[in-house]
Amino acid sequence: MLYKILVEAHSGVRYLVLLLLIVVIVKSLMGLINKSPFAKADNLLSLFLLIFTHIQLLLGLFLYFVSPRVNFGPEAMTDYYRYFTAEHITGMLVAVVLITIARSTSKRMTDAVAKHKRLFLFNTIALVIVLVVLVLGGVKIVGR
Repeated sequence: MLYKILVEAHSGVRYLVLLLLIVVIVKSLMGLINKSPFAKADNLLSLFLLIFTHIQLLLGLFLYFVSPRVNFGPEAMTDYYRYFTAEHITGMLVAVVLITIARSTSKRMTDAVAKHKRLFLFNTIALVIVLVVLVLGGVKIVGR
């Protein structure tokens, strides 16, 4: 029962993270192109992206240790288990690190264009990694 709730939560938060990633990327690209000041909304969006990304990380880490799709035995690198045991967690951890670095380093910058550029580059790379990992694993980005 708890496992099913966690899977549903992890699946649902995925949409929030993807939506926020896209919004932050588009907003930072527009700020970069227009050389706009780094507004309070920009700051809040990157903060919410960071918060929901870390919530997703915590849900994913808990699932990693209780999921029947993850195997730490000799079968771990077979086709069935390899994706969730190694590939999914590795790709997603890299994406979480990139999102975290984007937020934490841009927060300390003083130049608005540099902030927009940092958020755009790191979050775009993170989005590409997330999408590639999901597609390679046969995980449906839309739907179940």
